[in-house]
Amino acid sequence: MWLYSLLELDLKSLVLFLFAYLLITDFLKQRKPSGFPPGPRGLPFVGSVFSLDPKLPHIYLTRLAEVFGNVYSIRLGREKMVCVVGYETVKEALVTQADCFVSRPPSSLAERIYSGNGLFLSSGILWKKQRRFALSTLRNFGMGKTSLESFIIEESRFLQEEIECEKGNPFNPHILLNKAVSNIICILVFGRRFDYADHEFETLLKLLAEILYLEGTIWALLYESFPKVMKVLPGPHNRIFGNYDRLSDFLVEDLKRRNAERDPSGPRDYIDSFLAEMEKNAEDPALGFHQKNLILCALDLFLAGTETTSTTLRWALLFMIKYPHIQSKVQDEIDRVIGPSRPPSMTDRASMPYTNAVVHEVQRKGNILPLGVPHMADRDTSLGGYFIPKGTPLIVNLHSVLFDEKEWHMPDIFDPERFLDSNGNFAKKDAFLPFSAGKRVCLGEQLARAELFLFLTCFLQKFSFSPPPGVEPSLEPEGGGTMAPIPFKICAHPR
Repeated sequence: MWLYSLLELDLKSLVLFLFAYLLITDFLKQRKPSGFPPGPRGLPFVGSVFSLDPKLPHIYLTRLAEVFGNVYSIRLGREKMVCVVGYETVKEALVTQADCFVSRPPSSLAERIYSGNGLFLSSGILWKKQRRFALSTLRNFGMGKTSLESFIIEESRFLQEEIECEKGNPFNPHILLNKAVSNIICILVFGRRFDYADHEFETLLKLLAEILYLEGTIWALLYESFPKVMKVLPGPHNRIFGNYDRLSDFLVEDLKRRNAERDPSGPRDYIDSFLAEMEKNAEDPALGFHQKNLILCALDLFLAGTETTSTTLRWALLFMIKYPHIQSKVQDEIDRVIGPSRPPSMTDRASMPYTNAVVHEVQRKGNILPLGVPHMADRDTSLGGYFIPKGTPLIVNLHSVLFDEKEWHMPDIFDPERFLDSNGNFAKKDAFLPFSAGKRVCLGEQLARAELFLFLTCFLQKFSFSPPPGVEPSLEPEGGGTMAPIPFKICAHPR
């Protein structure tokens, strides 16, 4: 018995010693250097992870600025990062110091999926080369040109036919909008559109939507904070990796098909152009022209070119049924400038200031990427008067810019008039940053602007939208990787 008691005592002492050692190690690791931004005191090992609202983390992070200022630090899991709040501070980080904060920080999720590859989460020479290549290639195949406008107008006709089949009955526009918007990026990346009844296409979109939702949940945050533990635990986070694998399998099969029929002298789309670059740069893998990166870059374009614009259009329809007087004013302008039958064009936008203002206010109030994508300091620098060491992750709070009370009068109100001057002309606002800013500004900004204006104009030219009888539309967001509206139904009545 005395031996057992001694062993039990030694075991307790060992556990206490290990716990004390881990606490001291954690404390030393998380000590802030001199001049580092202040921030909330977090718990050992986990920091402020459990203080975040998993549905609306940007609200909590914005409110912290009221206590600690527009540049503050916060620990989430094992990572200590700096948060930037408000238009002026965000502008200083992304525009004034664009070269300093151009990289992406290490990410356990990204490392497992991308291993430093891809288009949006890569850094350095590979990112510069791939971004430049993607921009030039997408422009070659129509981005920013009238030829792409014709694809958007044609796709809107397919969408109109699907809406007409609902015969004025309530329906959820989510899947239809996803399919229509996705087909535009599919034309650029894959060289083809998919039929709305294509089961494989619908499966791909569901996989994408689930990835984007899960990446914005507490499960993804826990994986980032404790990757070794979460990697062996069951949970929804595992579906992120499983979904990426299934999407990659689809692209591998697409590559097999096109290798048998591809004409190297006449690329048809982004993938064909990438394959040509692979042949030219076979001896220099650092540039990223290899099959694994092709798959990841194509998936990045597919995901970014589908969910963000589709979600914004869902917000647009929701705002139209919530505020029917605004919908009527847009339709009056459409009737006056375009008429009932001629398809709209991007050249019409200059003559349609109110419609343009509505599109901008939808993007501002919809606020679909409130925290953007994290940045990282490439060298020691200062921001807002504080010292930012090299390698520090940076959270850019775009929500705080789009709702900055110094820049927007009553920002919580949906008011397109804020984008009009006293003469009714469209007025550009510097703090309008839904696409972020600087060298990491959204690659598809030009495409998204065209899609939002043309799709919404086509919708309201042909239909009047209303909520189902007796239903009051809710503007509550669903949460997740993007701030999407909670599922809703609408009724579409031909005009």
